[in-house]
Amino acid sequence: MSDSIIQARAVEKYYPQPDGNKIEVIAPTDLDVCPGKIVALLGPSGSGKSTLLRMLTGLSKPSSGEVLWHGKPMDGQIPHVSIVFQSFALFPWLTVLENVEAPMVARGMGAIERHKRALKMIDTVGLDGFETAYPKELSGGMKQRVGFARALVVEPEVLFMDEPFSALDVLTAENLRSELLELWMNKKMPTTAIFVVTHNIEEAVLLADRVIVLGRNPGRIRSDFEIDIPQFRDRKSPRFLAYVDYIYKTLTRPDEEASVPGKAAQPGDAKQRERTKFQMLPHARPGGIAGFMELLADRGGRDDLYKLADELAMDVDDLLPIVDASVMLGFAVLHEGDVEITPEGRKFGEADIQMQKQIFREAALKNVAILRLIENTLHAKRDHAIGEEFFRDILDEHFSKDEVERQFETALNWGRYGEIFDYDSGSGRLFHREEADADAVSILGEA
Repeated sequence: MSDSIIQARAVEKYYPQPDGNKIEVIAPTDLDVCPGKIVALLGPSGSGKSTLLRMLTGLSKPSSGEVLWHGKPMDGQIPHVSIVFQSFALFPWLTVLENVEAPMVARGMGAIERHKRALKMIDTVGLDGFETAYPKELSGGMKQRVGFARALVVEPEVLFMDEPFSALDVLTAENLRSELLELWMNKKMPTTAIFVVTHNIEEAVLLADRVIVLGRNPGRIRSDFEIDIPQFRDRKSPRFLAYVDYIYKTLTRPDEEASVPGKAAQPGDAKQRERTKFQMLPHARPGGIAGFMELLADRGGRDDLYKLADELAMDVDDLLPIVDASVMLGFAVLHEGDVEITPEGRKFGEADIQMQKQIFREAALKNVAILRLIENTLHAKRDHAIGEEFFRDILDEHFSKDEVERQFETALNWGRYGEIFDYDSGSGRLFHREEADADAVSILGEA
């Protein structure tokens, strides 16, 4: 776009390895930040949201591709941006006024001018009267207001925010969101665009003109769309809820395409998805999956995912691995943001421990490719045992180094729980105990 402030062109982030391979964090990505828009970036944990933000602001250099500032390469330029972080990042030895003045001091601005601008911005964010207070005297909400004032006082062209409300209690976060939106809508903010990283889906639909949803392993854009609801938005309106449900579906069903509300799916969309031979196992424990099935059964077998997380006092991002695992195993299905237990899931949740293990084993071997591979490999080996590195090497072809460890750990948890195999941590070998014992008995009998 010709009027873009920031343009990312095929930006990629990866880390070379000694063996010549590379761990790809962000796949080649195109992205524009345009004036007059609030852009929200969502994605599951580990999808590279903060990494992408750092590349767009010039804090981190892309491994390949380029970032343009007003059409010119970022290299050699200092982009006129500010960042509000999740942690308040205030200087504890400075007063509120001195904290807000700090970026202007770094730019060499004269004392009178910076003092005047700092006082005006402190008043704008509602901290008038607290100029001489120190951070230790402020509440969390007031500290973040200081962070906003410090970021805005330099009048950035783009204001970046990295989960700015996640460290606050629910009421304080809600108040700050409303105040931020009011400042933006009334043009009291000296900035022309806002880019906010968040994991809160409702927050994104509430604030943003445009929402970008990332997939992971590696990070890549799965959906990029406009929110066509006028401000200020009603959380209970059907249109608002339709966008919330669409984003839930995009996050919880990474292998399926969902249509943006009011927009039909495009024929070529599916071809752009990256697929791997092995699914990414959600990092959920069998006990947590069983507990979730029991909870869902007690609630009539179906519930709204967002409301369920809210009632459990959990972030949806924390609940998603258990939901993803339940869906992968065939214990639950998702319908427009609602999660519903299947007959097999109800059977699993209501069974005793031994029956749960058997049901889990059958579901895992039916639905999880890496566990089928382990089972078949051990069955084919004469001694029914093999070193863990064999499977790590296979996973290494599909996942980053850190993710290989998490995937293997999850596969071990699931496989041992379902008694698909045993594992000797001392020797690092996986084995079939029953088949190995049966063979040993057979050999002794022949002797």
